[in-house]
Amino acid sequence: MSTEPFDLDAAWRLDSRVAIRPERFGALLYHFGTRRLSFLKSPALLAVVRSLDAQPSARAACAGAGVGAPELPRYRAALAALAESRMIQPRSL
Repeated sequence: MSTEPFDLDAAWRLDSRVAIRPERFGALLYHFGTRRLSFLKSPALLAVVRSLDAQPSARAACAGAGVGAPELPRYRAALAALAESRMIQPRSL
């Protein structure tokens, strides 16, 4: 497990081996490489994850999904968990 905080100012993307299944509560993510399943517990988090590749940073993806400053620590933690489970990956600009 990483001891460094998740870098909201870095560029991220959904791993190409991850499938998204939208649900009323958010979504299910399935990684075909690791065979892991993750739950996104809000539609806003789904919007963030879906927009990562189109935004210059995770912070910009959060802002684009309407995530305000008070909510950012919770979204940072969720994105860190997704990075730790390899659902999302850093990308170069």
